Amino acid sequence: MSASALFRIARAGRTTSLPAMARHSQAPSLLPSRQAALFSGSGSAPRKKVMFPGALTSEYTHDLRFASSVESIPTYQVMDTDGRVLDAANEPQMSRDEARSIYKNMLILNAMDQILYEAQRQGRISFYMTSFGEEALIGSAAALDPKDHVFGQYREAGVLLQRGFTLEQFMNQCYSNEKDLGKGRQMPIHYGSKELHFQTISSPLATQIPQAAGAAYAMRREGSKQCAICYFGEGAASEGDFHAGLNMAATLGCPVIFYCRNNGYAISTPSIEQYRGDGIASRGIGYGIDTIRVDGNDIWAIYSATKAARKIAIEQNKPVLIEAMTYRVSHHSTSDDSSAYRSTKEVEDWSKRDNPISRMRAWLEGKGWWTKSEDAEITKAAKADVLRAFAVAETLKKPSIRHLFEDVYDQLPPELERERAEIEGLIRKYPDYYQVNEFAK
Repeated sequence: MSASALFRIARAGRTTSLPAMARHSQAPSLLPSRQAALFSGSGSAPRKKVMFPGALTSEYTHDLRFASSVESIPTYQVMDTDGRVLDAANEPQMSRDEARSIYKNMLILNAMDQILYEAQRQGRISFYMTSFGEEALIGSAAALDPKDHVFGQYREAGVLLQRGFTLEQFMNQCYSNEKDLGKGRQMPIHYGSKELHFQTISSPLATQIPQAAGAAYAMRREGSKQCAICYFGEGAASEGDFHAGLNMAATLGCPVIFYCRNNGYAISTPSIEQYRGDGIASRGIGYGIDTIRVDGNDIWAIYSATKAARKIAIEQNKPVLIEAMTYRVSHHSTSDDSSAYRSTKEVEDWSKRDNPISRMRAWLEGKGWWTKSEDAEITKAAKADVLRAFAVAETLKKPSIRHLFEDVYDQLPPELERERAEIEGLIRKYPDYYQVNEFAK
């Protein structure tokens, strides 16, 4: 079954919104005229359909019964864990070069994560988060238009890599050196790129969700043929911003894709302790949003679902929710020790049973587009490239101190002028103490 078909299943039973006049007039009627007429009628015949404005698709019943569950939402899959496409109709329409490029980026991401994780353990950078076990996320980036706006959480380095963010730019940001696009104002892995339409990541959970909805609404008003995509984890879906963002996007008709990485753990809290409902996907349906659940370790399921979601968002001006089911192999971050709340065997079993890189490689080998010898060569070259960029970034100076006062005000207010003059005076007086030679001019 195609991703589009699953979208149709997820939105089955929903009705269209009230007429535009009822939504936007100065004094909107609570009910369309046909429904109002039914309410005013004097007939005594029972009506099966509920006509209250807050539940237009409900039906009357004589059974006193509390609803506790609905049918579980299926998980869309294109290929199995051995890389075999299960339905020929779902075979990805991807050229050899495109598929190889995507796979190479998965290997590069994995190599970069290994090196920067060890660098943090050596004290060379302050913080890091890996994408081990979640590399298939790159498939979503491959399905987007380069000008679509991305709102990430903090495990979307693969999206940036697919868009063309260089290894040098990754290293410069993690080192907060003078070539860091963020001018040293963010902690490591809080990437951002105006050129690549990737909004700078911020640490507080879920703040990007209503921001993405608002940006998408602006795109709709401008008549843009672009959409926004917003990434977050299932833990962030417990934040109030998640609910506000989804409801806003649904009621305003915002062309935004909400992409939930459900990797089983919100830091140390397993999903079983986070919610009792049918994952995060069921919440999308509750807000009237077209929703799909996919195998998050299947790069082609992610690619197909994101491509179909983008079509819905752009052509129908409406939000879409994708819940990608995966498993976080890594610790949450370098500040976390996952052995405190899950067994090492659990992690090892998952890595062996369902690895997104291995699955993609098996698919490529099955088509004759990749060989085992290439894997070792590309991995070796990727590590060499990462280490080369790493070595250069480590030697660069810190950003200029003047950046402390830039990019907020067009013209500095008097109080900041006084603070800047005070800092400059202290630096001139105590250059060795402030280690001024370590900063760019």
